[in-house]
Amino acid sequence: MTDTSPHTNTPPYIHRDISWLSFNYRVLQEAKDPSVPLFERIKFIAIYSNNLNEFFRVRVASLRNLYRIGKKTKKELDFEPKAVLKQIMKIVEEHQIELEKILEEELIPELRQNNIYLLRRLELNEEQREFAQSYFNQYMLPYVQPVLLIKNKIRPFLNNAQLYMSVLMKDKEDPQGDDWYAIVKIPSDHLPRFIQLPSKSNRHDLIILDDIVRFSLSEMFPGYQIEDTYSIKLTRDAELYIDDEFSGDLIAKIKASLTKRHVGPPSRFVYDRQMPEKLLNFLCETFNLEKRIDLIAEGRYHNNFDFFKFPDFGMKHLKYPPMPPLSYKPLEEAEDFFEALSEEEHLLNYPYHSYESVVRFFEEAARDPQVTHIKLIQYRVARKSRIMEALKKAVKKGKQVFAFIEVKARFDEEANLSWGEDLQKAGINVRYSFPGLKVHAKVALIRRVENGKSKLYAYMSTGNFHEGTAKIYSDFGFFTTDPRITKENARLFAFLETMKLPTHQFEHLLVGQFNLRSDLIAKVEREIAFAKKGKKAHILLKLNSLQDREMIELLYRASQAGVKIQLIIRGICSLVPGIPGISENIEAISIIDRFLEHARVFVFHNNGEEEIYFSSADWMVRNLRHRIETAVPVYNKKFRKIIKDILQIQLADNVKARVIDAEHSNAYRGDSSDLPIRSQVETYYYFKRIMKQ
Repeated sequence: MTDTSPHTNTPPYIHRDISWLSFNYRVLQEAKDPSVPLFERIKFIAIYSNNLNEFFRVRVASLRNLYRIGKKTKKELDFEPKAVLKQIMKIVEEHQIELEKILEEELIPELRQNNIYLLRRLELNEEQREFAQSYFNQYMLPYVQPVLLIKNKIRPFLNNAQLYMSVLMKDKEDPQGDDWYAIVKIPSDHLPRFIQLPSKSNRHDLIILDDIVRFSLSEMFPGYQIEDTYSIKLTRDAELYIDDEFSGDLIAKIKASLTKRHVGPPSRFVYDRQMPEKLLNFLCETFNLEKRIDLIAEGRYHNNFDFFKFPDFGMKHLKYPPMPPLSYKPLEEAEDFFEALSEEEHLLNYPYHSYESVVRFFEEAARDPQVTHIKLIQYRVARKSRIMEALKKAVKKGKQVFAFIEVKARFDEEANLSWGEDLQKAGINVRYSFPGLKVHAKVALIRRVENGKSKLYAYMSTGNFHEGTAKIYSDFGFFTTDPRITKENARLFAFLETMKLPTHQFEHLLVGQFNLRSDLIAKVEREIAFAKKGKKAHILLKLNSLQDREMIELLYRASQAGVKIQLIIRGICSLVPGIPGISENIEAISIIDRFLEHARVFVFHNNGEEEIYFSSADWMVRNLRHRIETAVPVYNKKFRKIIKDILQIQLADNVKARVIDAEHSNAYRGDSSDLPIRSQVETYYYFKRIMKQ
C-alpha cells in the first residue's frame, strides 16, 4: 500500500488504516516486552484487543461499505477498498498469531511462576469440578441461551461483540448419522470472565468463563454427544450513518441511530482457527457471512479486552512502580485561587501533575460571588464528574453557565447526551453539535467582576475535561488571563453560542474552520522560503496522527528544500520518512509506554524567532477541515523552555521510542549510549526537579 519510489509522480503515502495497524502493533510490542511488569503486559493485551475491536467496528465497516458500492463511486477514491481490506486481514491474522504466542508461551507461564494458574476444564480437580458445576447452575444458567441450529430454519441473532460457543454434536441414538450444530451464549456481559476456583493456600487457580460453559454443555443438550466446541464472536458496524445532518433534528437522529448501533451489519466474524471447515461453512451460511472479507481466525478465546479485569491478587510488585501525580502547589494550595491565576500563568502536564487544579478552577468559580459566567466545551467527560457537578452548583448560585456538548464524539454519544439533558435540567444553557462539523477544542472561560471591571480567565488544553483520562493521558493544560488569548477565547464561545461568524479575525489563536489550516500551511511555506535562502529551517511536530495528504506533500516539499523535520507521532503516520530525494530530511518516532501520549505541539524555527503552539488538533483531514480546533501560542518564556525540554527528552528516548519507516518495522530506536532514557519516567522527574527549585 506504499509507493516509495522517488521516480513516481505520486508522493509516497501509507493508507491510514495500514498505518493504524502498525501503531496497534506497537501496543502489542509492550505486551511482549519482558522488561514490562507482568500485569502491565496483560493490560497491553487488553488495550491492543480493545483498539482492534473499535477499528473493525468503525474503520473496517466503512471500508466494507466502500467495497460494496458501485464502480463509479469507487473511481472517485484514491485507493482500492478491496486491496486495503485484503492487506488488513493479512496483517491482523499475523498479529493474532503473535498475540496468542505471547499469551501461551510467555504470559501464562510467567503467571504460573507467580502461583497464578489459568486452568482448563480437564485440569480441574474434584473440588473444582463441583465448584464449576455449582457456579454454572447458580449464576450462568439463566443467560446461556442454548440454540440448536437447523439449516434454513433457525438463524439466531448474534449480539455485537458477544461471545458464543459453537457446538459440534452427534445424536446419541444415531452416532453414525449427520452432524448437529448449536450455539450457546457465554454470559461475559453479566459475569466476570475470570472466575477464581477453590485452591491451595499458596496458589491462585482461575478458570475462564468459556470453559465453565464447555464443562456444562452436556446438560444443555442431553440427547446429544458433544464432539467439540469452538468459540465465535460477531462484531457489528458502529458507524451512525446520519443521512442528512443539515436538516431535521440532529439530536433525534443521533438517538435513533444509537439504537441501531448494536444491530448493524457484520464487520468481523471471529472464530477459533481449529474449527473444521464444514462447521465454518455452515456458520457462514447461517449468518450470511462472506468468507473473503468477514472472517478472522483467532485462537481458542476471543474478547481479550476482558484482560482489563484480570485479577491481580494484590501483587503490586508485578505492576509499574507508582508514579503518583505531583501536586501543583501554586494553585492547589492557593488561599485565593483567582489571585493566583491573576499573578501568573500556569502550565501543567498531566498525568505528571495532579488534575486537581482544573477541578478547583470550576469549583472555585461555582462558589465565588464575583464570577458571573462559566463556559466550556465538553467532548468526552467522566461518568462521575466533579466538573459537571460544579457547573450545576454554579447555576444554583445565579451564574450564567454555557456548555457546548459534542454529541458526535464516537462511542461517547450516549454519555454526552445524558450529561446534556442533566445539565439542561439544572438550568445550564446547553448547545449541541453543529451539522456536518465536530467541535473538538478543549477550552473553558470564566468571567469575573473585579473592582467593577470584567476580567476573563481561560483554561486551554490538549485533553478533555475528564478526571479519569487525566490519570493516564499525557496532556498540557494552560491557565491564563492574557487578553490576547482570553479575548479570542471569548470570540470562539460567542460563535459557538450564536453561530454568527466573528467580526474580527483570530490573530493569536489558530482556530479550525477559520485560520488553523491556512496558517499552518503558511508557517511551513515560510520554513521552505528560509531554507531556500540558505538559512536554518526546522519544524518539530508532536501529534497523535499525521494523515492529511496535502499537509504531507507540503512536508515532503519542505524536506526537499532542506528543512529539517522531526516528528513524534503516536498513532497514524501516512508520511514515509527517510526516502532519498523525497523525505530524507524527515525523521519520525513513536513512543508507546505506560501513559498515552495525547498532547499535540507544533514548533517552527522561524529564522530564530521560534513559534510554539500546543493544540487539540492532529494533522488529519477531519481535524483540519471538519472540526473546530484550537492551537494556542506559547508566549511565556518559562513555558516555552519547559515544552522544548520535554520534546527533547522524547527525542532522546532510547527505551520506548520506535522508528517509523516504510517497512512498518517498529524497531526500537535505541542508541550506543550506556544511559537508558525512558522519556515518560524522565519527564516525571523533570517536573519533580522543577517543583523543588
